[in-house]
Amino acid sequence: MAPPAPSNHVPNATLFALIPLFFGAICSATSGVWWPLVLVTVVGLAAALCWLLRRPDGGAERRVCVLVLGDIGRSPRMQYHSLSLSKHGYEVTFVGYFDSKPHQDVLREDRIHIFPIAEVKGLRGGPKILTYVTKVSVQFAQVLAVLLMLKPHGHILMQNPPGLPGMASAWLACVLRGSRLVIDWHNYGYTILALQHGHSHPLVRLAKWYEHVFGPLASQHLCVTNAMKEDLHRNWGINGNDVNVMEKTVFSQRGMDKNTVTLRADRPALLISSTSWTEDEDFSILLQALQEYEDFILTGETLPPLICVITGKGPQKEHYKKMIDSLHLKHVKICTPWLAPEDYPVLLGCADLGVCLHMSSSGLDLPMKVVDMFGCCLPVCAVHFLCLKELVKHEHNGLIFSDATQLAQQLKTLLSDFPSSDSKLCEFRKNLHASKGKRWEDNWDQHVLPLLSSSTSSFS
Repeated sequence: MAPPAPSNHVPNATLFALIPLFFGAICSATSGVWWPLVLVTVVGLAAALCWLLRRPDGGAERRVCVLVLGDIGRSPRMQYHSLSLSKHGYEVTFVGYFDSKPHQDVLREDRIHIFPIAEVKGLRGGPKILTYVTKVSVQFAQVLAVLLMLKPHGHILMQNPPGLPGMASAWLACVLRGSRLVIDWHNYGYTILALQHGHSHPLVRLAKWYEHVFGPLASQHLCVTNAMKEDLHRNWGINGNDVNVMEKTVFSQRGMDKNTVTLRADRPALLISSTSWTEDEDFSILLQALQEYEDFILTGETLPPLICVITGKGPQKEHYKKMIDSLHLKHVKICTPWLAPEDYPVLLGCADLGVCLHMSSSGLDLPMKVVDMFGCCLPVCAVHFLCLKELVKHEHNGLIFSDATQLAQQLKTLLSDFPSSDSKLCEFRKNLHASKGKRWEDNWDQHVLPLLSSSTSSFS
């Protein structure tokens, strides 16, 4: 049941402010002095403002404000935070400078709302210290005003650095709104400032004092490295959580402080097939084989989960989608996207194994999809027909099967030691690399262009 409206719990804010005003007027009338009226009125209005800012909001706990006093587009870690929060059902207000375009996933996510703020430049001219002080002061007021203007949030998650003056603004906003402040420690702001001015400079010492005072006031702390976590605990008395987590997909991972991407050892195998969804390809064979593969896992076989991507458009797609929906697979996921031409070879290059279900009506043609897969050095399991052996060399660059049960057994064999580099699957891939033939352009130039050239000359 939904909670009752806040107005049913707390008196009207105006009435709340008038109560101390009434008592102040009585004091003033009896004493003949007006300053108590002013003082009590200010206190009353402040109390009313605090109530307005902290009044109950049932949705606040599922809202998070992600704050960065920098360019949102150049703050990948905070973008990842926002995406992870939205994935788990939180409404995210992303506050920061909107100079560079953020990741497309951030822009597409309905639960992430970007609230751009203008970068404060400070005074032009005059002493540098005055420029810095005015900039920080205006930023403090700017950030505080923005945070108080937004809907109440259960948490404010901010990165540090830059933490001056955002840390103080966020802490004060949390006090006024009843929110909890979480600081994600990337570094210390004062050490960055010291690179320019030296550690003994008054500004650097002030910045260190500022971080030392306001940092521990946060409710929770995240740290980019274990070393940061230990330093915060040893020198600042802060207990932080090490979130030097990897940026992860189900297939790959990248350390937040690294530029290298690695494949996960626990990743699923990526199976791909392409089709025009016509009668010359019986996809019930693949679906039955995937069901048998699922059964292997359920009976205790050590096999990786599968993600099966079937690309293409065609008249029988809806028929097979209904068959896919009727399956109840826990360890096999099937998706049927349509890919842009430039994306298809990228997917082939990422896949672990291709499946071809093309059954030649004449027995005399070759499936172009296998040519594409071999061009990306992707091993193939292909259904048998008369001249397929001209392309697929059984046990060399792939396997040939006759029915669903045989395909299921081949999947089991090829993936039994996945993702080992000594597997039969890797051997097939190495063979494809070694025997990689001419590119399309080279073959076309050699075999087709002369025909056109000779035809042209015969008409001249």
